[in-house]
Amino acid sequence: MAGGLSLSGLYTIQRVSGNVINKKNYSNHMKQIFTLFALVFGVSMAYGQQPAQYSLFMMNKLNWNPAYAGMDNSLSATGIYRAQWVGLEGNPITQNANVHLPLYVFSSGIGINLENDELGAERRTTGTVSYNYQLPVGNRGVLAIGLSAGMAQRTLDGAKLRTPGGDYNIDASIIIHNDDLLPITQINATATTFGAGLYYYSERFEAGISARNLSEPTVNLDAISLELKRAFFFNVSGHFDLNENLSLHPSALIRSDLAQTQTDIAAILRYNDNIFGGASFRGYNSDNIDAVALIAGFRLSEHITVAYAYDLTLSALNQVSNGSHEVMINYNLNKRLGAGRLPKVIYNPRTL
Repeated sequence: MAGGLSLSGLYTIQRVSGNVINKKNYSNHMKQIFTLFALVFGVSMAYGQQPAQYSLFMMNKLNWNPAYAGMDNSLSATGIYRAQWVGLEGNPITQNANVHLPLYVFSSGIGINLENDELGAERRTTGTVSYNYQLPVGNRGVLAIGLSAGMAQRTLDGAKLRTPGGDYNIDASIIIHNDDLLPITQINATATTFGAGLYYYSERFEAGISARNLSEPTVNLDAISLELKRAFFFNVSGHFDLNENLSLHPSALIRSDLAQTQTDIAAILRYNDNIFGGASFRGYNSDNIDAVALIAGFRLSEHITVAYAYDLTLSALNQVSNGSHEVMINYNLNKRLGAGRLPKVIYNPRTL
């Protein structure tokens, strides 16, 4: 939910028969649906992107790129909970969990990524399996080529929808939308989704590029067909030792569906490879600034790292919401798994 909800950015709406609704005939429907989404989501903005939004993007790279599987050089499991625009009715709530590990004997890595994203009457649940193959580059780098495949489920709770011409009583026992396109109960459907990516990793620098929904699958929810738009991601990070105790980790993430592009820029300072803090900035362009996030965290033990981010909303939504909260916990075994050929590069087991 990158901060926008225009129907053109979210979905292509079609009849079940597959025929696109004629613009002259569906104007009333479109007005109702647009008002509906604005009411349910609590916001009507100019941008809409399907991928869920995270402020701690630099600590959860498998979620963006299947080629990152196994690049933490041990069993690594991450869980994230995000509550966006707290105080706004129907605000986005997102959970993400993934686990990945290297397969040294095959010079590769595998991972599983699960995500649940709720926004008003809509819920998006996705599960994917990732695999990559890793190639040594030079003396100190690795290039990974990754693929992912999985299922994407979309659920729409018609009982939560409201239209300007609908008939509803106070306890919602009567639900009449007066719109044939909209359900009055909960409906769901699934589609197969595929992704791919490249990831380069070295001790001081890393970068990746990936794509989701390569085939742009369609999820058919009764009278509404949702096209899962193809999305692209590019991330880059650096790791610099300022002295023996302090290190700097700048990073950036660019997300785009080729219609709209969002950029996140962050910088993290880490003390004794233990306590860390920093900030990130998110926006579309100089006229559409979304938020600044304050980030802090620390290592509880050799294996467990926790982090927290609080978003200070800079858009007009700051008048109706109390910012966003995000919590992450990562478990890294920090131990070699199984037998096989040692990797050419011994990675620094940073989660940043």
